[in-house]
Amino acid sequence: MRMTFLNKIVGSFTLFLLLVILAPTHAVAANSTLLKAKEEAWAKGYIYYTSHDEIVDLAKKEGKLRVISDLEPPNFKPLIIAFKQKYPFISDIQVEEIQGTESSQRLLLEIKAGQAKGLDIVFMSDENAKEYMPYLMKHDIFGMAKQGVFKIDPRMIHPVERNIIGYTSTISVVTYNRKLISDDKVPAKWEDFLKPEFKGKKFVADLRPTWLSGLVPAWGLERTLEFARKLATQQPVWGSGGTRFNTALAAGEYSFFLSSNFSSAKRAMSRDRTGNLSYKIIEPIPARIVNQKSGILNTADHPHAALLWLEFLASPEGQEIIDKYEPLRASVFTPGSAVAREVRGKELSMLGWDHFTKFEEYSAKIFAAYGFPKVDK
Repeated sequence: MRMTFLNKIVGSFTLFLLLVILAPTHAVAANSTLLKAKEEAWAKGYIYYTSHDEIVDLAKKEGKLRVISDLEPPNFKPLIIAFKQKYPFISDIQVEEIQGTESSQRLLLEIKAGQAKGLDIVFMSDENAKEYMPYLMKHDIFGMAKQGVFKIDPRMIHPVERNIIGYTSTISVVTYNRKLISDDKVPAKWEDFLKPEFKGKKFVADLRPTWLSGLVPAWGLERTLEFARKLATQQPVWGSGGTRFNTALAAGEYSFFLSSNFSSAKRAMSRDRTGNLSYKIIEPIPARIVNQKSGILNTADHPHAALLWLEFLASPEGQEIIDKYEPLRASVFTPGSAVAREVRGKELSMLGWDHFTKFEEYSAKIFAAYGFPKVDK
């Protein structure tokens, strides 16, 4: 018994010595990996930090933040409050809403002219995201996330540009009025919309081909364009504005709408007193997995506070707020988000980073395939 006890003591002491000896080795190896990653990033013209604390210390000297965001305004206050609780030294935070292609284009022109003073973070719309890229500060956010400097799922970051974050996702669904068309009569496949019984202003179609662009990853461009041509021959009621059409559906003006953002559909359903409004998911599901995209301007006065803000938006706490107040637009890469739950086990057509710079091209070709229909009043 005594020898067994002594053996345990010797074994424990040996293990302790090994830990003492090996711990510095692991620390040196980890530090070496970060230094190598920093050298590689700097060689490519990117800014790279090996410590999150270093970024925090630099942000303390800034104390301010100016953000242009495409999130819904109800998000702003809870996001700012939660962010200040985490980083109380960033006390002056202003978040300004931007909505629509025209506003985004106007902001881009101001940036190009050097007139966008005092801005740190800008929202990049799908239509002109490529034009924003030369004006963004080159932080290797992707590399720092991969090494754990930032707690961000790397899939939320552009893997090539490395300095753009997409922290929301959306999917396209078909909304319909259950009083006007029964659940089993709503098309179950995209091709079902081409059936004769749906010809002649039988449904509403969004003139802006965002949802249809989302099918390109699964179908390829040519098949998608062919579907667009055939869809136009169905003579739907053309228009734009998901919120407006979902409201019209609930009021019984139309039977179904092709196609609504999931979040818009759920919001409209929550306001529908009749209970007639519903939605159907059709596979492959058109999914924009990086919907809201942001970057830091190369003229930013508070770039380190901006880095912390972007990290916070991608954090579980930030994602929970976005799901609650947007609502339901947290990233598909966030476990438990509304979109992640909705698409689990289903076939996706993912319009991700590899299609990021091609979105404008897809949309233009699809719109041309429609035959330039005019908006119905």
